[in-house]
Parts: sequence; C-alpha cells; structure tokens
Amino acid sequence: MAESFGTSFTIVEATSDDAPQPTKQMWLALAKPNQALTLVLAAVPEGWTAAVVPAVLTEKQQRMFEELNLKPGDVYRIAPE
Repeated sequence: MAESFGTSFTIVEATSDDAPQPTKQMWLALAKPNQALTLVLAAVPEGWTAAVVPAVLTEKQQRMFEELNLKPGDVYRIAPE
C-alpha cells in the first residue's frame, strides 16, 4: 500500500553544487518532510542538495499557497522577493 503525502506544506531549501558561490532556491511541497526532500531533489538539477526549513506558515501564507491548488506530492518553486 502506498504511503500518503499528507496535507501539510513543507518548505525546502535547495542548494546547487556551484563553487565558490552556490545558488539557493526555496521550494514549497505539499508533502511530509521526508517526501518533500525527495520531490524537490527530483525537480532540481543533479548534484544539488536539499534541506527542510523549520518554518511555520502564517495564516496569510497558508491561504496564498492554498490558492496555487497544489495536489499532494506537488512542488512549487518560491520566487525570490
């Protein structure tokens, strides 16, 4: 039986392996933290690393991300401000 992705958002920071100045990207995944890492790593170029960001979304952020209509298992790159 397949494991559920869950219904909560996980924020993941992905980092390139470009030395001396790596690129960093923030991603949102509608998945449990361990699954979110795998999903984001599948979305970024090979050789990148990823880490879960220990953050709690505000109600406003939660509503904004819900408007993206992500399905469980979806990832979304958060554009830099």
